[in-house]
Amino acid sequence: MVYPDVAAFAPDEMELLCQEYLRNNYIDPSDCERLGVKRGLRNADGTGVLAGLTNVSDVVGYEKQPDGTIMPVPGRLIYRGIDIDRLVQEADTHDRFVFEEAVWLLLFGSLPGPKLLERFDRLLESHRELPRGFADDMILNSPSPNIMNKMSRSVLAMYSYDEHAEDTSLPNMLRQSINLIAELPTMMVNAYQIKRRVYDRSSMYFHLPTPGQSTAEHILSTYRPDQKFTHEEARLLDLCLLVHADHGGGNCSTFTCRVLSSSGTDTYAAISAAIGALKGPKHGGANLKVMHQLDDILAHVAHPDQDDELREYLRKIMRKQAGDGSGLIYGIGHAVYTLSDPRAQILKEHARHLAYDKGFAKEYETLCGIERLAPQVFAEEHRGPKKVCANVDLFSGLIYRMLGISEDLFTPLFAIARVPGWCAHRVEEVLFANRIIRPAYKYLGKDQEYRTLEDRPEA
Repeated sequence: MVYPDVAAFAPDEMELLCQEYLRNNYIDPSDCERLGVKRGLRNADGTGVLAGLTNVSDVVGYEKQPDGTIMPVPGRLIYRGIDIDRLVQEADTHDRFVFEEAVWLLLFGSLPGPKLLERFDRLLESHRELPRGFADDMILNSPSPNIMNKMSRSVLAMYSYDEHAEDTSLPNMLRQSINLIAELPTMMVNAYQIKRRVYDRSSMYFHLPTPGQSTAEHILSTYRPDQKFTHEEARLLDLCLLVHADHGGGNCSTFTCRVLSSSGTDTYAAISAAIGALKGPKHGGANLKVMHQLDDILAHVAHPDQDDELREYLRKIMRKQAGDGSGLIYGIGHAVYTLSDPRAQILKEHARHLAYDKGFAKEYETLCGIERLAPQVFAEEHRGPKKVCANVDLFSGLIYRMLGISEDLFTPLFAIARVPGWCAHRVEEVLFANRIIRPAYKYLGKDQEYRTLEDRPEA
């Protein structure tokens, strides 16, 4: 069967459509403030509108004083009452992988004992292979140039392979969650391989899961042609998965998952939608923007190790005189964190040795310079009280590049890490919130009379 291409429009047709839309549509952003609308579900001080309750995780970047002012504080990310720094400390002290432990913690709310954790590891391991025929029918036969779109479609397609897809009972949602957490890395690697073959005209490599591997090891083993990697590389990827595993109920993709879950829809629809939300460059795609920005800086700043030169180029970026013209310094600033993002600090600390070992010292030190100087430039340019700091995206992209991972997979790796958080929030939304999320929009349309077709003027 030959499938038709997506229909294109002639330029004059498209111009007519756009003109007609713009002639009849405009919303003044200032109307939001005038009418008390919380644009982006943000309060006037930039904090998020309270939309729900959660036991899963907390993001701390400021304290609100009795008079309503915002007091910046060092950032904290808390999984089920445990600071993420403590999980990292455990990983460093005992030189072990902790992502699977964090998955259990997020889903169930407690730390697993040694035997339970080992049993859970084996459970994930046993579910990494996709259903019979799924890879051929749903992935290899319909390649996509964007892996996030392919992953979203693959998750949605799992509905057809699950005879209990619509069941929203606790046992079934937990079963579906664990299956997706285990299977998504395999979906990602398969989607990437067929993308390489069709769009990049390169060879494909498919490897079966190796028994006894952690999620990070499994990803590197199935992604690399020779299946070889060092323990340090796998540990660093494990930390990337850990710090991305959840980030509160209000971030864009998690809130998307909760909105769909509130309607009573199935797990596959909710998680597929969350992947779609994460794809956006304002959310999960930011680390790729950081790397493109870094490449641009290294190409145009003769001595990036000199603060004056780097500071001046960052100033040009903010003034839209350099970079991609957006005026944004990617990897700097966050909706919640003010003084520091604990995830950025963790990745910065753990990436240093590998950066020097693999010849990425210049890139690493330039990112450290951006981390140090960008908040100063931001304060000078905006002349306001808002505090900004480096966020997790500043260093995660460099880590993936050092691991030899294609840019195609930067955001998909974020999705793999975030599935446990999405699933934990979904279960909580279905079981305890039990009310469809339905905010209101202020209607600004003007009344107009209906005219019969004969009485309407031509545009």
